[in-house]
Amino acid sequence: MAIITVNNVTKSYGIDIILQNISFIVNEKDKIGVIGKNGAGKSTLFNLLAGFTEPDSGAISISANKIGYLQQNTLIDSEKSIYEEVKTVFVEIFQLEKQIKSLEEKISQTKDSHLLDKLFLEYSFLTDKYMELDGYSVESKIRGALNGLGFDVSQFDTPVSNLSGGQKTRLMLAKTLLSNPDVLLLDEPTNHLDISSIEWLEQYLKFYSGTILIISHDRYFLDKIVSRIFEIENTKLSVYEGNYTEYLKRKTLETKAKLKAYEEQQKEIKRIKSIIQIQKNRRTEKSVKMAESKQKLLEKMEIIEKPVINNRSFNLHFDFDLESGNEVLTVKNLSLSFDRQIFSNVSFEIKKGEKIALLGPNGIGKSSLLKILVGEIDNFEGEIKFGTNIITGYYEQEFKSLHDEKTVIDEIWDENPYLTQTEVRTLLASFLFKEEDVFKTVSVLSGGEKARLSLLKLILSKANFLLMDEPTNHLDLKAKEVLEEALLDYSGTLLFVSHDRYFIDKIATKVMVLTPQGVEVYLGNYSYYIEKKNQLNEKQEETIKKTKTQIKNERYKERLAKLKLKQQKEYLKNLENSIYQAEERIKYLEEKMCDVKIYKTGEIVEIQKEYNALKSKLEQMYEEWENLSG
Repeated sequence: MAIITVNNVTKSYGIDIILQNISFIVNEKDKIGVIGKNGAGKSTLFNLLAGFTEPDSGAISISANKIGYLQQNTLIDSEKSIYEEVKTVFVEIFQLEKQIKSLEEKISQTKDSHLLDKLFLEYSFLTDKYMELDGYSVESKIRGALNGLGFDVSQFDTPVSNLSGGQKTRLMLAKTLLSNPDVLLLDEPTNHLDISSIEWLEQYLKFYSGTILIISHDRYFLDKIVSRIFEIENTKLSVYEGNYTEYLKRKTLETKAKLKAYEEQQKEIKRIKSIIQIQKNRRTEKSVKMAESKQKLLEKMEIIEKPVINNRSFNLHFDFDLESGNEVLTVKNLSLSFDRQIFSNVSFEIKKGEKIALLGPNGIGKSSLLKILVGEIDNFEGEIKFGTNIITGYYEQEFKSLHDEKTVIDEIWDENPYLTQTEVRTLLASFLFKEEDVFKTVSVLSGGEKARLSLLKLILSKANFLLMDEPTNHLDLKAKEVLEEALLDYSGTLLFVSHDRYFIDKIATKVMVLTPQGVEVYLGNYSYYIEKKNQLNEKQEETIKKTKTQIKNERYKERLAKLKLKQQKEYLKNLENSIYQAEERIKYLEEKMCDVKIYKTGEIVEIQKEYNALKSKLEQMYEEWENLSG
């Protein structure tokens, strides 16, 4: 059943057409990835669907009762703590909770039976509603979402006003998810999340019962979640069935088919034009008519636009002049502390040509480790030794090496004065800084523009050892593909930090996981690392299962032993009682045997027989008693 219907919608800002005559249907429970270059109109589409803006023309119909929208740069001002802020999602439930507690107090203090009946009726109604809203699980839901998105329990009381921009975005993501809307609009939800948080979000969204539309440049994430792709390109929206990988295959086939159709049409146009020219040159009445007929045919023809193949957003190629030695870097017993211990006992080696992904949760010190290696942090302990002929190049995610007051052209030219203005402008043009763009100041550039400028500076450094911190941040999908191809072609050495698992999987030849106690090394790409990690987890689970089984068996043996002991005590007690009874009977029989009468009646034979049997049995009982009580 359709939950969103968009029909011939157009949206412009000034003279710029962002979306033109787009139409699509979203069905209930659809999980859709929305992709396109930066500035293509993805966020504009979400603003239209959320009702934040109106289309210039066309119609949007939404049958959802509730829409949840996580914007990319969400601002939140609150004096509440993290936990209290998330609790605001469940205002109705917590109000019910107060009402129920208030009623409980009234009921406990009321003796009037008639009033009690009314109170119990109200109490029953409120508790039923509370259960219907799943009120008993609210606290665990809040804790689960906050933990899953990277907030430790120790941070729950932190005021929202003290959070960074990234933390506020994660907080808003938690609130958006917990509000459980019919339609979720998520604009770059994996920004500011580490890999473990992204994996948690994947699991959450996989089992989400509502409809989801996700804008994302995280291709691995899209592959895991979505079953349809909406691509916005040149103001149009195209729909592809399948996840991101399926989209790439279909897009490639579609582009090839369009190119073939274009080429065949061009051949036909050329043939028709040739006929028109030949017939015009003959200048006969029939030839003129044929030329006019062919001209009309040409004019009626719907021209196929030439498809853009490998539409790279910019040109990128890393190179260096000086070859490094085989030993690039040796790190021994590296430790770092600020107000707390960040990491310790970090030791590893990097060889020439290796491409190493440095992984680990947020706050573990990955960026700090890179800063130590490039000399920006010096208050560390341990040994760092670079090999021969090592020239390092550093790409930082905060772009602190860029100068806000400089123009784009000066940012490049000041560090490379040997280049001519024409050469600098040509380089900048290949990175999409054309014409007047080169005179923009760095302070007004977008994240994507700063990323391209920083990559150009990195190229010009001619480094044979690249250290890159989140290089795919701020890049659209095509730009990421360009960067991947450039790094795959790069013959130098690479150490990089990234949360982009698709990127890691494609580039890395080794994975190093930073922990508080050191590093774990996996010789392979991200898929290999995940495989090994899963194997290790399975072994740990098996060990835990074995341990649980052992504990269960031990407890069973313990219970059995206790039961046996109890039974033994009970048996011993019964045995003692039997001994007492036997002794009393023997005493009675001895007294009986002293009576002369029994000898005359012949009764003595039976008494003697019983007496001897009891004496023998008593000996056995005493022996058993000694064994059990010893």
